[in-house]
Amino acid sequence: MAAPENRIGTLGIWSGPVEIAALAGGITNRNYLVSDGGRRYVVRLGEDIPVHHISRANELAASRAAHAAGLSPAVVHHEPGVLVLDYIDARPLAPEEIVRPEMLERVVLLVRDAHGGIGGHFRGAAAIFWVFHVVADYAATLKAEGSRHVPMLATLMDRLKTLEEAAGPFEIAFGHNDLLASNILDDGNRLWLIDWDYAGFNSPLFDLGGLASNNGFSGAQETAMLEIYFDGPVKADLRRRYEAMKCASLLRESLWSMVSESHSTIDFDYAAYTAENLARFERAYNLFSKD
Repeated sequence: MAAPENRIGTLGIWSGPVEIAALAGGITNRNYLVSDGGRRYVVRLGEDIPVHHISRANELAASRAAHAAGLSPAVVHHEPGVLVLDYIDARPLAPEEIVRPEMLERVVLLVRDAHGGIGGHFRGAAAIFWVFHVVADYAATLKAEGSRHVPMLATLMDRLKTLEEAAGPFEIAFGHNDLLASNILDDGNRLWLIDWDYAGFNSPLFDLGGLASNNGFSGAQETAMLEIYFDGPVKADLRRRYEAMKCASLLRESLWSMVSESHSTIDFDYAAYTAENLARFERAYNLFSKD
């Protein structure tokens, strides 16, 4: 067996020989489906990634809290670099599904349940995912390493400051902070949230902005999302704060990818991902600036 499969196969939790299959996806870790004695599990392999503020201890605590809140599969086993979860017989959503009105409502209520329910189950020292610090720290890393992106950083940091000023005042909840469609599963009866690499206390508007920007929401779909989340029409000041957080989410995704270009060992076209997200950020920021 190859090295990852060998490591998984020798974990002491199995009842006998196991079948191991790599799962698609994962750009900060590697995921595998393991069959053992008629049961199936997902095994996530990944170390701490300080440059991305990823702590596997925090991911473990968040995964346990999300399961306790009834939103995520159970943790079966963990050890350094390894997280074993119950397998959920479900499929990841696609962006074109999330924007459908009936699914949009289900997804937004799932996110709201996460914000309201997970923090009370979290044990131990908790992270705060403050996007304005995260982006500034990414910029410092890029400068220190002489990244090809350095010439644009001064302008981006000026925009970051503008966004932080516009996004307050802030409310705080426990956030997922990586609401890609692939992190939302549908088992045919209910939805699940998975992958808590970036989990931490944050403004709920960051998750909402990320949900919209990651999944290509139209303006009307964003309005519907906000009205579902807040149980009614959204005032202009809240909409402005949301728009600022959405831009910050896109800026964070852009700089995350810039840093990953030189730090990640996973086979993924980060340069193309950087260009895609920068273009999306520019469009969103231009609209925000005109309001």
